Amino acid sequence: MRIGASLDKNSRVYVAGHRGLAGSAIWRHLESQGFENLVGATSAQLDLRNRSAVFDFMREHRPDIVIDAAARVGGIHANNTFPADFLSDNLQIQVNVMDAANEVNVDRLLFLGSSCIYPKFAEQPIKESSLLTGVLEPTNDAYAIAKIAGLMQVQASRKQYGRHWISAMPTNLYGPGDNFHPDNSHVLPALMRRIHEAKRSQASEVVIWGSGTPRREFLFVDDLAQACLFLLKNYDAAETINIGVGDDLSIHELAEMVAGVVGFEGKLVQDPTKPDGTPRKLLDVSRLSELGWEATTSLAEGIRSTYEWYLENATSVRAK
Repeated sequence: MRIGASLDKNSRVYVAGHRGLAGSAIWRHLESQGFENLVGATSAQLDLRNRSAVFDFMREHRPDIVIDAAARVGGIHANNTFPADFLSDNLQIQVNVMDAANEVNVDRLLFLGSSCIYPKFAEQPIKESSLLTGVLEPTNDAYAIAKIAGLMQVQASRKQYGRHWISAMPTNLYGPGDNFHPDNSHVLPALMRRIHEAKRSQASEVVIWGSGTPRREFLFVDDLAQACLFLLKNYDAAETINIGVGDDLSIHELAEMVAGVVGFEGKLVQDPTKPDGTPRKLLDVSRLSELGWEATTSLAEGIRSTYEWYLENATSVRAK
């Protein structure tokens, strides 16, 4: 396939993890762009940890393109509490999907990693070349190691089989379809639910984990979906590529922004006994910008859109 050309919209595209936050946004975007031959399977239909089932599925559908957005994910509490599960499940998912894709000669694959692959004290903003240059954040190092293994498998498949496979490392994602569990979710949806419930109960304060000083970058998931299609059309290299917005803010500032959108007027109290995680994690997105893509959704706009979705789906949102 010639990189830079339009993808054939009749291509059979398998989106692994198409019900998750990232996968569902990618599926929506592909549909909006006229891709009609999309393939997906829920976790109940296909356990990606089951190697033989994954191989059978891939042999049956024989996709032209694979987008691997499947993963066991969670926030700092979940990662720190269940590191063995995060390591084992994600390694199995990645290896099974990519080995099966190799068996049926899938030439184009996009693997989605995570910005936690980079060292805890990497120079900011974090360049792709920072990979494997320092120690990882211990609260999510098991998940990070699994994701590093995934991008290494992409590189190995390119080298051994001549595949046009790529990997991309998104920054912190949020948006419609997120997990809103108050403990096991990522920081933005956890804050949104906690602050929303405080407003409903007319509480005078909300407790926020950690010191509030760590800085984070947030990417609206629909922007991620656009970036994924852009990269499939325009990028073909072994080195992973960052996807982000190029700007960050402190966790306390984020909480204030969420409180403003929710309409909570009480006090935000930090709990410094809870872990902070990496002090700062801002991605260098210059390589992606030079290719011609930049995020278009502001954080304020994205939070408003996510909160509207949360209110409309409060009885059915994922909370585990």
